Amino acid sequence: MTEHVQTRVANRTGIITLDRPKALNSLSLDMVRALTAALLAWRGDAGVDAVVITSTSEKALCAGGDIRFFHEAGRATPRTGSPLLEDFFTEEYALNHLIHFYPKPYIALMDGVVMGGGMGIAQGGPDCGLRIVTERSKIAMPEVNIGLFPDVGGSHFLSHAPGRLGHYLGVTGVTIGAADAIYVGLADVFVPSAQLDALRALVDATPGAQLAAAIRAFAAPYAAQAGTGELAAQRDAIDRHFGADSVAAVMASLETDANPFAQKTLATMRQRSPLMMSVTREMLVRGASLGVADCLRMERSLVRRTFEHGEVLEGVRALVIDKDNAPRWNPPLLADVTPEMVAWFFAPVWPAHAHPLRDL
Repeated sequence: MTEHVQTRVANRTGIITLDRPKALNSLSLDMVRALTAALLAWRGDAGVDAVVITSTSEKALCAGGDIRFFHEAGRATPRTGSPLLEDFFTEEYALNHLIHFYPKPYIALMDGVVMGGGMGIAQGGPDCGLRIVTERSKIAMPEVNIGLFPDVGGSHFLSHAPGRLGHYLGVTGVTIGAADAIYVGLADVFVPSAQLDALRALVDATPGAQLAAAIRAFAAPYAAQAGTGELAAQRDAIDRHFGADSVAAVMASLETDANPFAQKTLATMRQRSPLMMSVTREMLVRGASLGVADCLRMERSLVRRTFEHGEVLEGVRALVIDKDNAPRWNPPLLADVTPEMVAWFFAPVWPAHAHPLRDL
């Protein structure tokens, strides 16, 4: 499969360790397949009672999908669709669905960078997920920064965040730390990085069926050490501004607010793709009334449209390939984004019976 995904079973717990440190564990198609194979094998294995996903690097659990691959494959056949891209997103989103509904405790150690596709493999569903953060955690759905949208189930977990916090995170793509992640509902418990060796020893020593409860008890004394984030203090402003009925209205609202937080948010949004901020907002509105499977099916269609349009190819070029940090967004101005442009992204790509995620 791939040397970048290591698996073992210890005390009835399946342990997945990502080991692609130079790329901050960015996901390749082979890694997605290895993760899926391990989880499918353990799902019905009576000798495995829980799963832990972790990393060999303190810098990241997973920084997302391999965007250099996206650029190379997308440029090869940007209009007709690259078979490798098609496989990657279909299998990645199927993996996200598998994790959300996993029938055993699914415990993610979200130490370091956890962004984009990394969030997709960390966000276990409410019936299985236990998400651990540290003071090194850097959490984001930053896709609008590269001309994409917050996928891997982001249309579900962001749209179900309290108030308009998910809209704020998705449309701006900003990075948050441990305290904010817990406040938003994207993480559960805090453990200081100095205690991670003890936590790993606990994982090895505790029977899988008791592991989730043992980790919660282990983390409890450190809860106050997560500190205080910014989002709780800015909650009223976020709900007010991001409750507006369009991205243009959000930015107009922010312009009237002298609060440094509002002005910083406005400056951030002016750097993002106007089109993909608008698509992201519409996706979150729709996602709020959809289940996980339908959210992932919507995202699968959206990602095809995004590569057909080419915005993501330009975003990756500017930020990762050429590194000029000067993306030429199409259209360049928010005022030029029409409702028809946004609606095109949500037009069906496949008939329902042929959708690649029809069987979720």
